[in-house]
Amino acid sequence: MMKHTTWACVALLWANLLAAQWYNPDKVNRKAQMVYSSAVDELRAGAWNNGKQLMRAALKIDSRFVDAWLSLGGACGQMKQYDSAVYFYEYSRGLDSVYFRNFLLPYSINLAGLGRFGDANTSIAQFLAIPNLDNRSKKAAEYRKDCYAFALDFEKKHPYVAGSFNPNNLGDSINTPRSEYYPSFTIDDSLLVFTRRVDGGREDFYRAALTAVGYTKATPVEGQLNTMPFKGAINLSQDGDWMFFAGDFGGQGYGNFDIYLTYATPQGWSEPYNLGANVNTEFWESGPSLSPDKRTLYFSSDRPGGYGGKDLYTSILLPNGQWTPAENMGPAINTTADDLAPFIHADNQTLYFTSGGHPGYGGSDIYLLRKGPGGQWSMPENLGYPINTIEDDGSLAVASDGQTAFFASARADSRGGLDLYRFLLPKYASPAKTLWIKGTVSDAKTGKGLPSSVELKDIGTGEVLQKITTDEKGFYLVTLPVGKDYSFTINRTGYLYYSQQFLLAGQPPDSTYRKDIALQPIAVNTTMELKNILFETNSFKLKSSSNSELDKLVQLLIDNSTLKVQIAGHTDNIGKPADNMLLSTNRAKAVADYVIGKGLAKERITYKGYGITKPIADNNTEAGRARNRRTEMMVVGL
Repeated sequence: MMKHTTWACVALLWANLLAAQWYNPDKVNRKAQMVYSSAVDELRAGAWNNGKQLMRAALKIDSRFVDAWLSLGGACGQMKQYDSAVYFYEYSRGLDSVYFRNFLLPYSINLAGLGRFGDANTSIAQFLAIPNLDNRSKKAAEYRKDCYAFALDFEKKHPYVAGSFNPNNLGDSINTPRSEYYPSFTIDDSLLVFTRRVDGGREDFYRAALTAVGYTKATPVEGQLNTMPFKGAINLSQDGDWMFFAGDFGGQGYGNFDIYLTYATPQGWSEPYNLGANVNTEFWESGPSLSPDKRTLYFSSDRPGGYGGKDLYTSILLPNGQWTPAENMGPAINTTADDLAPFIHADNQTLYFTSGGHPGYGGSDIYLLRKGPGGQWSMPENLGYPINTIEDDGSLAVASDGQTAFFASARADSRGGLDLYRFLLPKYASPAKTLWIKGTVSDAKTGKGLPSSVELKDIGTGEVLQKITTDEKGFYLVTLPVGKDYSFTINRTGYLYYSQQFLLAGQPPDSTYRKDIALQPIAVNTTMELKNILFETNSFKLKSSSNSELDKLVQLLIDNSTLKVQIAGHTDNIGKPADNMLLSTNRAKAVADYVIGKGLAKERITYKGYGITKPIADNNTEAGRARNRRTEMMVVGL
């Protein structure tokens, strides 16, 4: 036991002596210095592997060559080999801790690269304690100190669980020795499109379909888009019918990169359409992302008048197909640095973007915004380590399930360059989970599809969540956050509106609903049930929740100024027939009074109670009786 203790003491003494020694570069072996000089030339030229090999050769000649150990650590840090860099820096410190002090800054950066923010913070404090630091070093260190403090504070709020971040490479069907990036997909994930860098810096668009066993082999997108060499950021609409991208087509646009739109056709993607001067300028525009209701386009631009290099902007699609003048998203979101790569999730309430100006880990980080009541965006939230790192972190796309995120990265298992990966988002960074409703709007008489307006409201708040227009064939697809109940309204001039409630608060995410709707052309004797008119029990007092439906009726009469209607009340067979007749009449009158109270002429609105005389379902069941308790509107004049 004494022997082991003695050796331990000797070893400790020897380590302390080594640490106390002052390294003298002038006493390094001359041959080692010559090899070291060649190594530095290689590193300066960016030949990192050659430079590292020469550094190792110099160290074989003189193992106590501290500068070579430090340079080897620096080279590994540049190659993002943080564990090796930390090892070499710490070996250097063991040789001469005093000489090493001037390298505490890069050492701390590599510690942070490993996620060791506490150790990095300690090292940067030691560096700042060095007397007479020059201003440049002090400024760089203060910046890193703020980054480490942010990281430690974030870790307190959201402790990182080792192994929870495990990105999976999308595999050989998608990734190649070239770089793949800008993933985008449809609402059901059935179609993935992305950008691949090919010969001569050219960028082409590729597609792959999702099957039960994974993605099909990626192939170039159909059509003529890939004949145009200079294009990049790509975004697919949720229904897969529209695709936006950034392109520079030499003299065809407004200058630099513009944003274009192309449509899916049976022959492939259509000839791209420039979004025009309200969106594009002579400056750089890129990173398009379309909201799920196809109304709002988010993008980035470096045009004058912003808050920094690149800022986030929005433009709204009008019913006439024109885009409104782009609006800057403001100084709470945009910074003096670059803010770019927006991605609006299928919930239409969560926006991800990349910024170099908000508090973070250093370089560019990924942030999220959440839309609150009234459409106001929250303050940016950093997604945290290890999604964000000390390096520049790129764009992020999140699937409709609110859990699966996609990004491009050059990781250890990359096929070459950037590859596409997916991983599970932590809960604090997840958007709302969604479900979606799709279907076709048609003419009830001809069956022909009708371009129509589709509006969804949150029943609880009355807020309009989405307002879209169906395509030319009447097809629509709307995405909705789970956990809420919705009212669903479809309008088209010359037709009675359609309205229904979707009570979906208890439905699971990724549920799909099909709702095909036949609109009735406005004609005499056409009848429409007012489905969301509610009264107090055994009373003709309207519930306030009926106002939304009543206002739609008012708007119908305003839009069709000659229309005359009768409001009809109906009951089930519970109770005395005479009482039911009176109740139905009073309820019909209450609806008519509400409409007239909005300023419409009395002669256009009549009312009548039918009691139990016109059932539409079996009164022997509760479900049937519920259907019979209804309010209808019938067209009586045009």
